[in-house]
Amino acid sequence: MFNSIIVRRLNFALILSIFSFLFYSCSSGRYTTDKDYNESRYKNNYRILKSSETIASYYADEFHGKKTANGEIYNMYDLTAAHIYYPFGTIARITNLLNSKSVIIRINDRKPVGLNRDIDLSYKAAQELDMINDGIVEVRVDVLKWGN
Repeated sequence: MFNSIIVRRLNFALILSIFSFLFYSCSSGRYTTDKDYNESRYKNNYRILKSSETIASYYADEFHGKKTANGEIYNMYDLTAAHIYYPFGTIARITNLLNSKSVIIRINDRKPVGLNRDIDLSYKAAQELDMINDGIVEVRVDVLKWGN
């Protein structure tokens, strides 16, 4: 009787281990966040896939903590942006044409069409570009990696 209890417990542990392995190995991937991509790998080792000039604005407090178009929670302190049509996960270098400061961002939201602007930057990205006081600036958008 003692041996059958041990065998049942070992069988249960084995089945539980197999189930856990299958569950985690078959689960879908998660969203890519700012913490997942290494910005420094795009600073020197890149090829510009597309370049365009447009006007950029930024968004901050009003949307902080709310859901973005790709399902993430907007964090105004992450280096992200909303674009009219670039795919989510697209990595781009944004350069302020007034002062030549640049920042690498990831597209994770959609911007409404209109107002002659293609891109809205996060508060942190706007800080890096020194555009907080201006609010709206001319920028160059260099796509370094297309998203999905």
